[in-house]
Amino acid sequence: MRIARLRTYPVPPRWLFLRIDTDDGLVGWGEPVVEGRAATVAAAVEELGEYLIGQDPRRIEEHWTVLARGGFYRGGPILSSALAGIDQALWDIAGKALGVPVHQLLGGHVRDRVRVYSWIGGDDPAEVAEQAAAKVAEGFTAVKMNGSGALRLLDTPAAVHGIVERVAAVREVLGPERDVAVDFHGRLSLAMARRTLPLLEPLLPLFVEEPVVPEASDLVGDLTAGTSIPIALGERLYSRWDFRRVLGTGIAVVQPDVSHAGGISELRKIATMAEAFDVALAPHCPLGPISLAASLQVGLASPNLLIQEQSLGIHYNAGSDLLDYLVDPAVFEYADGFVARPTGPGLGIEVDAAAVERAAATGHRWRNPVWRRDDGAFAEW
Repeated sequence: MRIARLRTYPVPPRWLFLRIDTDDGLVGWGEPVVEGRAATVAAAVEELGEYLIGQDPRRIEEHWTVLARGGFYRGGPILSSALAGIDQALWDIAGKALGVPVHQLLGGHVRDRVRVYSWIGGDDPAEVAEQAAAKVAEGFTAVKMNGSGALRLLDTPAAVHGIVERVAAVREVLGPERDVAVDFHGRLSLAMARRTLPLLEPLLPLFVEEPVVPEASDLVGDLTAGTSIPIALGERLYSRWDFRRVLGTGIAVVQPDVSHAGGISELRKIATMAEAFDVALAPHCPLGPISLAASLQVGLASPNLLIQEQSLGIHYNAGSDLLDYLVDPAVFEYADGFVARPTGPGLGIEVDAAAVERAAATGHRWRNPVWRRDDGAFAEW
């Protein structure tokens, strides 16, 4: 078996799919993308793919090592995301070649189903209580919300209390038997985080995500030492070496993204490293069905999995959504806040290749917004 072709497909709302064909007819799918930089990642996939043509797709660790390190300059979101999609597709081929799901190749499943959470609100949260009630009615037992809109480096008491009031409104809807996670997207300065987190403690968030920008991740120990709230981070870290810097800071949850952090191979290694620090795994995944399927395969084989993000109905998915590119959407049916273990070969999904071709003809030019503070200065989105 040899790799014959790689082809990328930019599909709405903001995703990039990769198809790898082998000379004996097997097809593997991956999702290599940096949101807002899909064309750049597609170019990186094309360059990396030159090495793979004619190679045995089952030598996954060998190919990962060469593609990650063979170009001398390594790491970062573009190259790591391109590699991530390739790696996912190679694992998909390996599972299909043997007729087993990827998690069986990773040592077998350690759970029968995976808890998932759903997003509420948008980038600038409002009316989150009403949306939380809708998710409860749909059967979800956990939701995640953005904690704030744009913030000053040290914002007003009104801004701080506004954050607390929105989370409190969601907590009131959820009650004590369900969970709310609060994402700050790196919008807090360290000082703002120290001011805000103690006020959120009585509401017992499942975790607070990315309170500060990833450039300050090595300073997060200053926050974890001063709060009982579990701190989660990692969606903008791209390798086990990046995570090595933060695993000793007292964080509770790592959130590597299988489409950014080197794929299934690297996600599994990051999960195992985190387990040694008594840190839970909650893979970041606001992306498409291939990324979710790959995340689930790792989570099913990881003893320290906490919960899985998924994008059905997320505010970014206007016009296209998670299930639109699947032959059988039932693989991602949620019941009581869980998704059942996929048992199909490879990633466990069947991508609708015709739907992907049609969507790629339209493509997308998604860009994240650029925010400004009230004085005109740049603000973290």
